[in-house]
Amino acid sequence: MRLPNQSTGQRGFYISATKKSSGKTVISLGLGAALTQSGLAVQPYKKGPDYIDPMWHHAATGRPCYNLDYFTQSHAEIRHCFDRNRISSDVVYVEGNKGLFDGLDTFGSDSNAALAEQLGLPVVLIVNAQGITRGIAPLLSGYENFSESIDFAGIILNEVAGPRHQAKLLAAVKEYSNLQVLGVVPRLSKLHLEERHLGLIPQNEVQFSAGYINQVSKLVKEHVDIERLLDCSVPLEKPDISTAQAVLNVDSETSIKIGIARDRAFGFYYPDDLQAMQSLGAELVYFDTLQDESLPIVDALFIGGGFPETQLEALEKNTGMRAQIRAFVEAGKPVYAECGGLMYLCKNISYQGKTADTVGVIDAHVEMTEKPIGRGYAKIQAYQSHLWGIGREIHQQKCCHEFHYSTLEGPALDAGMAYEVTRGYGVNGQTDGIVVNNALASYCHQRHTENNPWAAEFINYILSLKENST
Repeated sequence: MRLPNQSTGQRGFYISATKKSSGKTVISLGLGAALTQSGLAVQPYKKGPDYIDPMWHHAATGRPCYNLDYFTQSHAEIRHCFDRNRISSDVVYVEGNKGLFDGLDTFGSDSNAALAEQLGLPVVLIVNAQGITRGIAPLLSGYENFSESIDFAGIILNEVAGPRHQAKLLAAVKEYSNLQVLGVVPRLSKLHLEERHLGLIPQNEVQFSAGYINQVSKLVKEHVDIERLLDCSVPLEKPDISTAQAVLNVDSETSIKIGIARDRAFGFYYPDDLQAMQSLGAELVYFDTLQDESLPIVDALFIGGGFPETQLEALEKNTGMRAQIRAFVEAGKPVYAECGGLMYLCKNISYQGKTADTVGVIDAHVEMTEKPIGRGYAKIQAYQSHLWGIGREIHQQKCCHEFHYSTLEGPALDAGMAYEVTRGYGVNGQTDGIVVNNALASYCHQRHTENNPWAAEFINYILSLKENST
């Protein structure tokens, strides 16, 4: 593969689609892996609230994938996140979510198109061509003419049935569209990643992930003109982040250690949230709830989201880990758990006809459901009694998100909660944030931002407990 001319510097593009489930993630992974394997430093980003796709992009490129999300971040924060993390890269790409013009706002202010325009990136449009031939012409015409502010690098035709189908599609595009075709990807069901209720199976659960990424890289190299795509991308100016303000505000420089559960059951963490904790003086110590026999020596725990229901046998079998986490909470040590972490702290989880015991500090049973209970953007308002307040104003409305296919049953739901849910579902449609001693567990996932500096609040709380115990 011909590398970009060094005089052009860093290059970037935005990968979107006409609709959800067009094969955008698979092609994005293939592009990221192929470019990385050619010797380029590739920085991936993902639009919207998503843990799973970024894990795959990290595996494909070897670099953390950062989320750009209008709901939780300001325009300035999005720009800073984009610029700060692309400094040492050769190629930058953003994978969109849903369709190019989709979003909450009818006028498109939070759409993929808006983000591509804000970042100055040309769009590579993935078109799922299954079941369509000449009809692609009015479809592309609509996308070309809907917004004058979008610069298209070209299109990649996906799910093409064979040579005859390809010929008809290419003829229609040539006759009726000004968009250039950058690739034609055949229909290959064996390369479709398995999906679960929240989307793709997480990369941390898949033992064959490296082999899979190599397969999609080979697929893209064979069927996408990557050199032409790079020529159609844009050179990006060197980022200037000298005036950017980081969200760092702690009361003490005392060092602390936070244990982070990271394994096949728990892996949903935003990399910049973890980096914020480190910048705030915390040392992150990772542990495995499935295989480690004991907790590391730490001051606090953060158990993020994931799919603990898929690892029930191993979680239940590791009685030593469950007992140590239970003792940690009962001793009044600070703990924060989100979604899957909340489920793990409950008494037990039922899934596909089986029930397994979990940590047991939250007096509730978890029942997995076939349909989503809480899914999408959420807003929460902290009550005055919130654990992390310790005299500061942290009670403004916070923008977050939730994705859970489970319900809770038990006395814990009748106890005091940390948050009122003003948008979304939480644990019961009205509140979220179960409190047990100094542990806080919620279905809602938070993002460390200027509007919601939760990592700083949590660390200040850890420090306050640590100082009071000495």
